[in-house]
Amino acid sequence: MYDVIVVGARCAGSPAAMLLARAGYRVLLLEKARFPRDKLSTHYLHQPGVAKLGQWGVLDDVVATGCPPIDGIVYQVDDVRLEGCSWAVDGYRTAYAPRRHRLDPVLAEAAAAAGAEFRQGCQVEELVFDGGRVAGVRFKTADGRFEERARLVIGADGMRSTVAALTGARTTAEDAPRSCVYFSYFEDLPATFEVYARPRRLVGTVPTNDGRTLVGAYFPQAEFERIRGDAMTAYLESVRTTAPELHERMRSARRAERLYGTGDQRNFFRQAAGPGWVLLGDAGYHKDSIGNSGITDAFLQVQMLVDRIGGDLADPARLDAALARFGEDRDEHFTGVYHGTLRAAELSIQPERVTMLRAIAGRQDLVDRYFSTLSGACEIDDFYTDELFDALALV
Repeated sequence: MYDVIVVGARCAGSPAAMLLARAGYRVLLLEKARFPRDKLSTHYLHQPGVAKLGQWGVLDDVVATGCPPIDGIVYQVDDVRLEGCSWAVDGYRTAYAPRRHRLDPVLAEAAAAAGAEFRQGCQVEELVFDGGRVAGVRFKTADGRFEERARLVIGADGMRSTVAALTGARTTAEDAPRSCVYFSYFEDLPATFEVYARPRRLVGTVPTNDGRTLVGAYFPQAEFERIRGDAMTAYLESVRTTAPELHERMRSARRAERLYGTGDQRNFFRQAAGPGWVLLGDAGYHKDSIGNSGITDAFLQVQMLVDRIGGDLADPARLDAALARFGEDRDEHFTGVYHGTLRAAELSIQPERVTMLRAIAGRQDLVDRYFSTLSGACEIDDFYTDELFDALALV
């Protein structure tokens, strides 16, 4: 019998398995895919996420994959252009954007090095129940069907979580999709983390592994069915009209991969936990990718959960109380992020927002403070200082 079975070995599951194994628990980590395996992702790791990797001793291995450091942000709306960087978190000011076929194996290997048993190619089909509690999983592999038991089952298996479905986890909040996105990767395209916005359009760049830069274009969800018929034309036209200077740079670059895209960007919170089970990462809370915060949010959730569990895993009553507290922590911390992301995904440009951006342009301290609110390094309430109000008075 294991102490913990973690279903899903990506950005939530592997770090959870790693930290719980380091705490002395016997952990089984199951993954449906076989690594390395890519997946749709914005790749970006905000400073709080980078800090977590540093604290866990995994950052050097992620950097060693060859993803370049990102120490600057460009953000342009109308004629207002901001350039700066988020504040540091625990001494880490540089951001990174590793490809998922590089990042996820590093995280899984760290879990295995900590003592977790890692099995790939395992498709969970059922949960084992004992007296109303989840007590294990049944899964299939190429070699047959198996059953393993544990005191706690962690569902870290993504937006379409099998564990969530099998537990009957309630959807506690849900909003309609706001945007759809298409992106590809380019070589020989000099860029940092750049965002260009106009009404109903947003274009961004993120440098990642192998000398490639992701260029993404966001559209309203209502346009998805029309755009998907000729996505490449819509994608290139959006870059041309939203970020003309970037479009010129792309003329000298080479598109290195096909065009990817999705219109399935769900927005929800699910019940975080129940007797013997808990959901982590996208399995429990998912939102539009426009904020580039999914990986960072997963890391923060993992630390919340492990801190709450502590040494309580062996006592069912104390474990259930710890899981309930984790759910409260998760909802309290991420509700504001969730609603802020949905507002951004509406792709509307509010005049008062442009006024605020115009007021802080040229004030590097305020620009960096603003970028820090987007990264999570600064609470939004701490952004509204007397200094900001004085700048607004001059506009």
